[in-house]
Amino acid sequence: MRDNPERSRFELEVNGEVAYADYRRQPGTLVIAYVYAPPALRGTGTADRLMQGVAEAARAEGARIRPLCGYAAAWLRRHREHSDLVG
Repeated sequence: MRDNPERSRFELEVNGEVAYADYRRQPGTLVIAYVYAPPALRGTGTADRLMQGVAEAARAEGARIRPLCGYAAAWLRRHREHSDLVG
């Protein structure tokens, strides 16, 4: 996973396709506005791996995650080990 600050998104490339999580940075918070996986990557766990990377990036920055996207919110509910990041 890579941070693409020019496009304000985290990206994960798989087989030439790019899944991404659009974000806005606010003081101490990553606001995740939208998570997208191309049709070819849906059902492969790509968005799950992308969100794992987002959580790791937030933790490394000492930031919280505010999910606006339904997928991001559901992912954080399912992964209780990251519940301390939700804010």
